[in-house]
Amino acid sequence: MAVIELPDWAALAPALILAGTAMALFLVDSISPRSTNRGLLAGTAAVGSLASLGVAAWFLAAGVGSFGLETGGPIELFDGQLVVDQLALYFTIVVAIVTALVAVASYDYLQDHTYQAEYYSLVMLAATGMATMATANSLATIFIALELSSLPSYALVAILKDNRGSVEAGLKYFLIGALSSAIFVYGVSLVYGVTGSLQLDAIAFALGGDVDGFGGLLGLGMLMLIAGFAFKTASVPFHFWAPEAYEGAPAPISAFLSSASKAAGFVITFRVFTTAFPLSETAALIGFDWTWAFIILAIVTMTVGNFAAATQDKVKRMLAYSSIGHAGYVLIGLAGLSVDGGEFVMAAAMMHLLVYGFMNTGAFLFVALAEYWGVGRTFEDYNGLASRAPVACAAMAVFMFSLAGIPPFGGFFSKFFLFFGAIEAASANSAMLVVAVALVVNSALSLYYYSRLVKALWIEEPVVPRDALAQPIGLYAAIVFAAVMTVVILPGFGPIVDAAFDAASAVLA
Repeated sequence: MAVIELPDWAALAPALILAGTAMALFLVDSISPRSTNRGLLAGTAAVGSLASLGVAAWFLAAGVGSFGLETGGPIELFDGQLVVDQLALYFTIVVAIVTALVAVASYDYLQDHTYQAEYYSLVMLAATGMATMATANSLATIFIALELSSLPSYALVAILKDNRGSVEAGLKYFLIGALSSAIFVYGVSLVYGVTGSLQLDAIAFALGGDVDGFGGLLGLGMLMLIAGFAFKTASVPFHFWAPEAYEGAPAPISAFLSSASKAAGFVITFRVFTTAFPLSETAALIGFDWTWAFIILAIVTMTVGNFAAATQDKVKRMLAYSSIGHAGYVLIGLAGLSVDGGEFVMAAAMMHLLVYGFMNTGAFLFVALAEYWGVGRTFEDYNGLASRAPVACAAMAVFMFSLAGIPPFGGFFSKFFLFFGAIEAASANSAMLVVAVALVVNSALSLYYYSRLVKALWIEEPVVPRDALAQPIGLYAAIVFAAVMTVVILPGFGPIVDAAFDAASAVLA
C-alpha cells in the first residue's frame, strides 16, 4: 500500500495531529483569551482526536510497523528512541477514542466555565503525551512522555478553581505524582548503572553480557520502575491518589484519567518488561522471575479495588475504586507471561483495555450528566432517575453490567479472554490458577455494587420529587455512542481481536 512509501516520520502522524490540535487551541486562546465559543473549541478537539484515530486505524489496518517483508517491520525513529509498531498504534487508538468522547461530552459540561480554551488544549496536550508513551522505546523518552502526560493532567484535575475539592485533589495528585516520578527516575538510574544503556533493546542485550554481581541493583531498579508504572495505572499500593483525584476532578477528566491515562500507563509497562527485561536472563541475574511481582500485584489490586468499591456511598468514588480493580484485571496480562510466550493473555489484557475505554468512560460521563442536572453524589440521590431520563439510564445499566462482566456485553468477552488466558498460563506457572480464581471472585463481588446503582436508577423511588431533566446533546451523544460500542465491539468486530493479538506478538516476538 502507498502508506509504506511515506517517510518514516509520518508514522508519528497520530501523535503529531494531537499535538497540532493542542497548539491550534492554544492559538485560539492567545488571540481570544476570553473565548467561550464552545462549538469551536469542543469541535476542534473532537475533530483532532478523530483525525488521529482515523490515521492510527488506517496505519494499523495497512500493517504499518508489523513484521514482514512488505511492511518492513517496526519503524524506529531518532536512533530508536521512538518506535512505531502494532502495539503503539493499538494504544494510540484507545487514547484517541477516549479523548474524542471526552471532548464531545465536555461541550455541555463546560457551559459557563471560564477557562474553556485552556481546558481543551490541556486535554489534547495530555493525549499527545499518552500517544508518545505508546511509541517510547527508551527509559529517557518514557520519562519525558510520562511528564508530558502528567503535567497537563494535574492542571485539569484542579481546573475548577472555585471548587475546593477540585483544587485539593489537584494538589494531592501533583504531590504524589512528583514522588512517583522521583522513584521512577531513581529506578532508571539504577538500571542505567547496571546496563549502561537507556534504550530498551540495548538494556536486554546488556543483560545477556557481563553484568554478573549487579543483580541486586538491577532488581531494586526494576522494583522502582514497577512503582512508577503502578502510580500511572492506579495499582495498589500506589492507588491512593486515584479516588481523591477522580472525585475532585470534573467528571469528564475523571473519565479521561481512568481510561486513557491508565491505558497509556499499561502500554509502557508492557513494552518495558517484555523488551528490556527478558524473563530468562533477568531471572538468572536477580534470582527470581519478575512475573511473580505482577501476580501479587494483580491479585492485591483487583481485591483491594473491588472490596473498597463495595463499601462506598458515593457513585463517583465507587467508580474510582472499581477502576483500581480493573487495573488488577489488566495486570494479568503481565502476570501470565512465560519464557515460552504469553501472547494470548497479553492480547486479552489489551482487549479489556479497549472495551474498558468505552464502558468506563461512558460510566463517568453519566456521572458528568448527573452533575449537569444538579443531582447529588450518593446512590440515594440517583434514585428514580430512569423515570426522567430512560435512554441515559439504559446506557448506564449497559456500562454497569459490562464492567461487571455480564454477557452479552463487551466486558464479558474481555474478561472471558482474560480468564482463559490465565488458565492457559497456569501450565507454565500454577500460581496463575489463583489469579484466575481471584478474577472470578472479584467479578462476582463487583456485580453487587454495580447492580446497586442500576437498582437505584430503575427500581428505587426518588427521595424528593424531580422536575423534567434537560437532555444536553454532547453528553447524550457521547454516552449513547459509548453504550452501543460496549455492546457490539467484541462480538461484532473480529479484526479488533486480531489487532490485539498482533500487538501482543509485536512485543513478544
